[in-house]
Amino acid sequence: MIEVYIDGASAGDPGPSGAGVFIKANGEVIRKAVPLPVMSNHEAEFHALLEALAICKEQGFQILSVRTDSQILNNALEKEYAKKEVFRFLLEQALLQMKTDFEYVFVKWIPSKQNKEADQLARKGIQLAKGKFGC
Repeated sequence: MIEVYIDGASAGDPGPSGAGVFIKANGEVIRKAVPLPVMSNHEAEFHALLEALAICKEQGFQILSVRTDSQILNNALEKEYAKKEVFRFLLEQALLQMKTDFEYVFVKWIPSKQNKEADQLARKGIQLAKGKFGC
């Protein structure tokens, strides 16, 4: 099973944002910091999931254990529902990808202290966003 750690972060709410993806796969590690434009921290969490799913699909991974410290994202995935429209659109994208591109995707909430690698990558994504988007 592939371990996937994700995190989203914003410098402000909303503010320049970043997504962090940390993947442990068959003894190897994949790290990615993604710059995102101005958005909320919660929205960045959904983008982190989408980025992780894209990487896993590209790598041909089929069984994923996704770990997030975002209770909003975890609850939305469990219930397959998001109250806010902007989250709903991103959730629908993620659920479709999870159902069509993978054999099995398990999502688990973890405490922030267990998600440090993804958090550092998300913070790096914010710095990249400031340069890329000039915010």
